[in-house]
Amino acid sequence: MYYSFGGCCTKAILCDMSQGQGQAPTGQDQDQVTGMVCLESELQDGQMKEVEVDEQKILLVRTQGLYSAVGSKCSHYGAPLIKGALVGDRVRCPFHGACFNIKTGDIEEYPGLDCLPSYKVKVEDGKVYVSVNEKSLKVYKRVKDMSCRVSGVRHTILLIGGGPASLLCAETLRQNRYEGRIVMVTRDTLPPIDKPKLSKAMHLESASLLLRPTDFFQQYDIELWTQKEAVSVNPVEKTVKLNDGSLHYYDQLLISTGCRARPLSCPGSELEGVRILQSYEDAKEIHQSCVGKKAVVVGASFIGMEVASYLADKAASVAMVGNGSYPFERSLGPEIGKMTMQMLEESKVKFYMNDGVVEIRGENGKVKEVVLKSGAVVETDVVIAGIGVIPNSDFLKESQVEVDSRKAVIIDKFMRTNIPNVFGAGDVTSFPLTIRKDQRVNIGHWQLASAHGRVAALNMLQKQIKIDSVPFFWTVLLGKSVRYTGYGEGYTEIIFKGKVEERKFLAFYIKDDQVVAAASLMFDPAVARLAEMMSNGLVITKAQAQSDDLSWLKM
Repeated sequence: MYYSFGGCCTKAILCDMSQGQGQAPTGQDQDQVTGMVCLESELQDGQMKEVEVDEQKILLVRTQGLYSAVGSKCSHYGAPLIKGALVGDRVRCPFHGACFNIKTGDIEEYPGLDCLPSYKVKVEDGKVYVSVNEKSLKVYKRVKDMSCRVSGVRHTILLIGGGPASLLCAETLRQNRYEGRIVMVTRDTLPPIDKPKLSKAMHLESASLLLRPTDFFQQYDIELWTQKEAVSVNPVEKTVKLNDGSLHYYDQLLISTGCRARPLSCPGSELEGVRILQSYEDAKEIHQSCVGKKAVVVGASFIGMEVASYLADKAASVAMVGNGSYPFERSLGPEIGKMTMQMLEESKVKFYMNDGVVEIRGENGKVKEVVLKSGAVVETDVVIAGIGVIPNSDFLKESQVEVDSRKAVIIDKFMRTNIPNVFGAGDVTSFPLTIRKDQRVNIGHWQLASAHGRVAALNMLQKQIKIDSVPFFWTVLLGKSVRYTGYGEGYTEIIFKGKVEERKFLAFYIKDDQVVAAASLMFDPAVARLAEMMSNGLVITKAQAQSDDLSWLKM
């Protein structure tokens, strides 16, 4: 099936070749169908156009004089890529930062797992012809070709952890024709899930959270062991001991155990009704226990604020306790923190800032009230803690795998630990960040964990690929999404475009007269564009951020 475009069009009209309407490119079968449209102008280099073919949208792109066509929706959550940032040969999703090669459709940056469908393009007589397989018209993402285990190959790669780092590692191994045994070990009850959703939509059923269905692992010979946990590693013997007492040999090992939620340690923290958000089961229990009840959320950062936002119209009351003047104060700054606080206050969330919990009191073993440092006493039925995380590295204590002062596993840019054939990835690690001149960081972003998993797999296969991803994350509060890219630790100034109080802004975080990070609300695709500029090694100066002319951003 062929569709013809000559530039900026919006919809293709199907023409039946058997009736002599239209003209297919030379050499094509005459029983195929061609979509012909009349176009006013051609695309210029660096331009994209969304075209509709039989109610399916395709992204037509021109770069360096050449046309290409791929699926129009991001494979992560289906965001329209036409609203994203096109830089060079890839387009970055405006919502969550996933990147796709516009020539192949392959995913090159995360989140998300799948590639875009790509379509053959031919230019003839001033017309652009896109060849589409009729069966692929309703498909907006595709799984990259993967191999399976080959009988008799004894090499084993053991992945400890059931998050995106392990999953992307396993998939990348199979995509690169690894023929050995892959074993993924997770203490969770479920296969890998879309964990960022847990604090944003706590009522979802588990099936809707799965990153891959169970039969996917069977299809590609990825052994998935749930409800199992590593308790020790012996690099000399190349073995891992699990909590069921079993001992398992590996040739190569990935440590991607993530972090666990930090529990409250004040008197009364053991009472029924005190909860943390760690798993799918936790999210479901918090939802069920808070509907129509009084809830107190401790910790005014991303998890705590998202939980408070979710509960705002479900709980009888929601109180937020934070130790700073405003939410997100350290990461996003006081102006954005104040704005998000006002958003939640408008939804009747009550804030106790510059405060903390000193005691939780109960009755008959159940939570009754929370006592704060300020002396305030808040009645509640449920207390949810969102006060930070702890790297899951305790099982490495006798392994000689090097960890830092926070117990994060130290890795290099190839995801290697100090022990041969032992790699690390994701939230549990401390790694060199390219955009900050290889400053060692520990960043708990879903996107980075995914990238780590891919790079780890490639280096297990001796491909010598370095991690160079630019951090990108988002938070959702009451349906509004704040996007963030870069690494702003130690910033000394924030330059705003737009108005934070009007909830439409772009914020540049400045350090040493350079932009080191950016955040936005209702300013797409600015952050996606900035992420691509940083990814390409471009230095964005304070002067550029201060300028009233933002044409350099090409929004």
